[in-house]
Amino acid sequence: MPDRPSPLVAATGVVLDTRGRILVLAPPDAADPRLPGGTVEDTETPEEGLARLLRKELDLALPAGRLLAVDSRPPGPAGANGPASTNGAGGAGGRSLVVHVHLVGPVPPHRAAALSLLAGSVTGARWLAPDEACAALPAPVASRLRAALAALHTGSFAHLVDGVPHPGSPAGLDPARRVALEHSGTLDPASHRASRPKAVTAASVLFTDPGGRVLLVQPAYGRSDRWNLPGGGIDSDLGEIPRAAARREVHEEIGLDLAPGRLLAVNWSHKAGRPARIRFLYDGGVLDAPALARIRLDETELLQWRTVAPADLRGWVKPALRRQITACLTALATGAGPLELHAGRP
Repeated sequence: MPDRPSPLVAATGVVLDTRGRILVLAPPDAADPRLPGGTVEDTETPEEGLARLLRKELDLALPAGRLLAVDSRPPGPAGANGPASTNGAGGAGGRSLVVHVHLVGPVPPHRAAALSLLAGSVTGARWLAPDEACAALPAPVASRLRAALAALHTGSFAHLVDGVPHPGSPAGLDPARRVALEHSGTLDPASHRASRPKAVTAASVLFTDPGGRVLLVQPAYGRSDRWNLPGGGIDSDLGEIPRAAARREVHEEIGLDLAPGRLLAVNWSHKAGRPARIRFLYDGGVLDAPALARIRLDETELLQWRTVAPADLRGWVKPALRRQITACLTALATGAGPLELHAGRP
């Protein structure tokens, strides 16, 4: 209705380069630094509005990526509309503001270095480390950025109200506050489930050749210099169990349909601000020369395979995985297990 103003809608981009730095803009009027973006116009969606503003401000032809956060803010002082409204103020004239925060990029190195700024729009752009970006931005925007980064790192989503994570927000909620809310009994069941910490699960299989060398595969994604054991993520949302995931992944990756042997170890690893990672490691047995000759790689996932002596693993796999493999080889030799590992250590 004409006499009932609707909220302003804005779209902000967390624009990353390949080093994980964030693009922060300096407006020409000496206003506070801000993130790229602004208000959505006419019939645009937030994604369309952000893409338009990236082209207009930065000559950057990149789509708005994954939605990281939504922040609902109450009305602010008059005149707080336009792009500056994404820096923390609410809408003007009694209008509230809803800000969508999207991931953009990563921007390729050559494009990040030669970022073209259109005259009159911004006077400068800086690539800052996440902590530096949060320190440079106004407090409400910094809070929004921290929650968006938490959502990015956990593969989740942040629900903010006036810049503060909602008690049921899946990401961005301070762990100490979550615990306090749980212990106070103030969380409803849906918010409790949404705010609980999440874990990523995977299943891997340890194959050896007759000489005791370990079968490794080189990924075609991520860091290809870090080789892995055959295996991958567990499709728990489809009801898949770890053992079935191990067999499926081996079949998909290297073309061998073999039932995994006994469970050798379960490894737990964790980095602050990231989901815990749980890996189930199974004995795949010994692959003789005919079995190795039957390996057929999924070229969309793997570049090549090889067998590596245990003493030479240091040059092929990251330390945590090397410790897991070493522990599993010990379990095989001694009949121990399943082992409980933390970052590869018993």
